Amino acid sequence: MTLQLDSWENRLLNLAYAPLENWVVEHRPVEGDSLALERAYAHCETVTRQHSATFYMSTALMAPEQRRATRALYAFCRVSDDLVDRPVGGVADASHFERWRQRSLSSSPSPEELVAFAWADARARFQIPRQYAEQLLDGVATDLAVKRYETFADLADYCYGVASTVGLMSMHIVGFEDESAIPYAVKLGIALQLTNILRDVAEDWSNGRFYLPLDELAAFGLAEEDIAAQRLDARWRAFLRFQIERARALYSEAMPGLALLKPRGRVAVAAAAELYSAILEDIEVHDYNVFSHRAHISSGRKALRLPGIWWRSITNSYART
Repeated sequence: MTLQLDSWENRLLNLAYAPLENWVVEHRPVEGDSLALERAYAHCETVTRQHSATFYMSTALMAPEQRRATRALYAFCRVSDDLVDRPVGGVADASHFERWRQRSLSSSPSPEELVAFAWADARARFQIPRQYAEQLLDGVATDLAVKRYETFADLADYCYGVASTVGLMSMHIVGFEDESAIPYAVKLGIALQLTNILRDVAEDWSNGRFYLPLDELAAFGLAEEDIAAQRLDARWRAFLRFQIERARALYSEAMPGLALLKPRGRVAVAAAAELYSAILEDIEVHDYNVFSHRAHISSGRKALRLPGIWWRSITNSYART
């Protein structure tokens, strides 16, 4: 398989390979405190179930140890993101985030820090390079200061930090053949985050943020005033069609990388990718109206898609995508 790389991705690949060059092995943080650890992992499972039905459903397809580690990863990401997007008191505080950074990266956090405790165990158990977690926290912290992105290359940097890093960490949990899987994980992360951004235009705008590239917005004859007015016109539809086509191209280019994952983990990652990409269909069905409709896929529609995803995974059809 040969993956075509865009100019922005060459830069991101340097970030993705760097943690493997300076890989510090972390020892398992707890020995003999099984009750505290079980409580911490149970809390991460609750966080995952409450905040992401798609992620919870896809991780259910994993082996038990992989499943709880992946949900600890999700909870780590969720807490990190909420400190910026949904801070206590309504105002994001860089000092609060920095304290969380220290706790969440510790190899021996307090058992009372449930998410950090489970995440430290998962990180050590599956030998996840700590630098990927650092890169994710750097990406999330960007939202404290940056509210606009001029070009797609700028946006891709952000998407790598908050999404591709999640895929790179997940790979260590589910298992992968070799480092040739890394470019695919990077590209899938960009596709997933772009889907997030397209779905959440209205919510992000209400929080003072607009992630889609401003130069592309202008190229379609649009301005921020049109977003504020929620103008659903021909210009907006053309703009969103362009963004959806890009996201689909990224999914298409990333999916063959699933063949490089270990079989049990492949099913879960494939489910997450295919179910998430289906959100783009819902945007189209609702005539690109992301202002008053938050695109989603119902539980029933997700269940209908799972048998096909399972079959493509066990037959490794993704290698032929």
